Amino acid sequence: ASSFPTPTPPQIEGWPHLAAGEHTLICAPTGSGKTLTAFLASIDRLVTTPRPEARSHRTRVLYLSPLRALAFDIEKNLRAPMTGIELAAERLGESFVAPEVGMRTGDTAANDRQKLIRRPPDLLITTPESLYLMLTSSARETLAGVETVIIDEIHAMATTKRGAHLMLTLERLEEVTDTPPQRIGLSATQRPLEEVAEFLGGWVEPGRRRPVQIVDAGIRKQLEVEVVIPIEDMSTIGQIQVELTPGPATAALTERRTSIWPSIYPEILQRILANRTTSIFCNARRAAERLAAKLNELAIEQGVPGIVDPVTGEILDELVRAHHGSLAREQRVVIEDRLKRGELRGIVATSSLELGIDMGAVDLVIQVESPGAVSRGLQRIGRAGHQVGEPSRGSIFPKHRGDLLEAAVVTRRMIDGEIESTRYLRNPLDVLAQQIVAHVAIVEESSVDEVATMVRRCASFSEIS
Repeated sequence: ASSFPTPTPPQIEGWPHLAAGEHTLICAPTGSGKTLTAFLASIDRLVTTPRPEARSHRTRVLYLSPLRALAFDIEKNLRAPMTGIELAAERLGESFVAPEVGMRTGDTAANDRQKLIRRPPDLLITTPESLYLMLTSSARETLAGVETVIIDEIHAMATTKRGAHLMLTLERLEEVTDTPPQRIGLSATQRPLEEVAEFLGGWVEPGRRRPVQIVDAGIRKQLEVEVVIPIEDMSTIGQIQVELTPGPATAALTERRTSIWPSIYPEILQRILANRTTSIFCNARRAAERLAAKLNELAIEQGVPGIVDPVTGEILDELVRAHHGSLAREQRVVIEDRLKRGELRGIVATSSLELGIDMGAVDLVIQVESPGAVSRGLQRIGRAGHQVGEPSRGSIFPKHRGDLLEAAVVTRRMIDGEIESTRYLRNPLDVLAQQIVAHVAIVEESSVDEVATMVRRCASFSEIS
């Protein structure tokens, strides 16, 4: 109450279900406080119930993030609410034991992983792959007390093998825990919700699904989207131009194809300079690197203030930086922090920043090339105006005529809220083979029937013969 005027719709509708311990799927747009909905309910339980004495039961909340960068961000976003709760407890004269937060991802050093086993945290932030590895090692003993599993951005995994793998990992987790954990799914864009709820819940036994409460706070976010064509006629793109070049007679005529890029760069630069912070999305890593380099070059050519030292001509700083999954974690963290502190005016990203990572206040999202899907377009442009009630502003730059057609259709459907329907995978056998090997490698003995029963609790394998 001291930080926000009122709780948001997902919080008002979600908290009663979460407090009652029900499996819950919360669907709400980006920036509506979904993650805080799940975290506050979990922190509340952690600080108001006594901490278990046994090391194996210390970890009670698992937060699963599909992105390592997102996991890093959430750890920072957890600190503020915990401090707030501590201060509130102090004012009320209530006792408060600060929950310990741990993080384990592919970036976590081996000695830090050992520390997590020796001294398990109350709340563990991890990725689907790291949880799978924990269950296939001695670390599984620290998960016996898990009561709540929060799966963020569940829509990004529901349709993939990674999602099927994760849900089978959760069934393996249930083999370890004293009681089946409460499952909380958080999602921004999905349809139909019943399909994703079935994916989240799975089955208790053949013919009986785990009941999942659906909180649909998918209030439509106000969108301001433009499709930008920076040239007069797109039909001229790719045509061969013959240019005269100085040199030997045989090389004097050089064939070149016309390109839209020289027209796109100045338009994007103009928009970056008109806003404080801009997120630019490309569909490929190489395109992101090249676009970042070209924008910085163009800024220097135009003498953008603060980019070039007027006396020495030295580059003082970059206008934008590229951000993608191939960068080392240290570099990603530095780039994200520099953007939040206002040292960078923009970031050129691939899907590495598509999901709920909080990049601070982003004024505008630019998408180069059609996003390819309505849900992806909403997810990316939803990064702009990340505060509750703020419109999301976006510009889409198609690269050719076919791309323009797709961009127009995607934009129309984004504004109308017509998201593609989601369908989770059925029976991906390579995923099943990997999980069975992992399971029988760590469990002393399992019969085929026991493994089959466990596997069929997972929605993706509920009908496997």
